[in-house]
Amino acid sequence: MKDSKTKRFMVPRISAAASGPLYQQIVDGIKREISEGRLIPGAPLPSFRALAEDLLVSLITVKRAYEELEHEGIIFRKQGLGTFVSLQGAARSRTVKKARTEQLLRESFREGHEAGLSDREWLKLARQVQAKERDAAYSKEDRALKGKSK
Repeated sequence: MKDSKTKRFMVPRISAAASGPLYQQIVDGIKREISEGRLIPGAPLPSFRALAEDLLVSLITVKRAYEELEHEGIIFRKQGLGTFVSLQGAARSRTVKKARTEQLLRESFREGHEAGLSDREWLKLARQVQAKERDAAYSKEDRALKGKSK
């Protein structure tokens, strides 16, 4: 019987209908869990087989996700012991996310330029999107806090 204080690792659900390959959804989910502090350095991850069964995906999909995370230095494997979040996992995850954010901003700027937006119009639009996303995040946190207080 498991200790009730033992926290079970949960990757947010993935979907074949969502954008991006399944393995990438796993990678992104694990990175999010690390960067948001729900997975700390040294924390064990489920085995390939256990995670594949949990997510209803093939073993190869989980293996590919873990290999990418290991290549990026976010996780590491110890033969016979399992897979764990690396000590630099959070920092590396943040670095990777920051680089991806920059890439997306560049693409967005190019798209806006091609659509005829001036720099000022693009910045205004970016600030509007940022405000909406921040409001949505705060609303989500408020709902979570209200749920815990019941």
